[in-house]
Amino acid sequence: MALSHAIMTALIDQDLSGYDLAKQFDVSLGFFWSASHQQIYQQLKSLTVAGDISVTEVSQSGKPDKRLYGLTEAGHNALLEWAQSETRRKPARDDLFVKLYNLDQLPGDLLIGEVQARHAEHQQRLELYQRIQRKGYQSPSELSRRRTGMYLALLAGIYQEQAAIAWCEEALTMLQSIARK
Repeated sequence: MALSHAIMTALIDQDLSGYDLAKQFDVSLGFFWSASHQQIYQQLKSLTVAGDISVTEVSQSGKPDKRLYGLTEAGHNALLEWAQSETRRKPARDDLFVKLYNLDQLPGDLLIGEVQARHAEHQQRLELYQRIQRKGYQSPSELSRRRTGMYLALLAGIYQEQAAIAWCEEALTMLQSIARK
């Protein structure tokens, strides 16, 4: 998936300013597709030039004009074409796993702190996802089609965090055992 598809997805329901779009990445789409604000603004420019999104200037009293971006019919068609194409899964790259391959060369307790930090990160993310689930997805069978898709993405995030936490706990048990030897 390109950043352009994530941006166009965010614009399906409503026109957004670049600022609002960046905020949406911080609290929603950014859970599985990260992008800096600079990258978002660069992509907005490219999508506008390509005709996939439109820009409307909105006057504001006492403030600079606001630019609202909206999905065009061409953009909607491009997004639909992409959504119907085969999904490519990107391979994981994780320095920690490469370090684990070198465990016999490292002091026994070296990676314990890294795994503990990772455990805490996964726990925080899981708690956030579960708060979102409690707040907006209490009755999954009653969701609209769009919200069902959003819920399924959230559910995948919850399961991934739970699996990561379980792995961290097992890794810590083993690493602590090795460190005592």
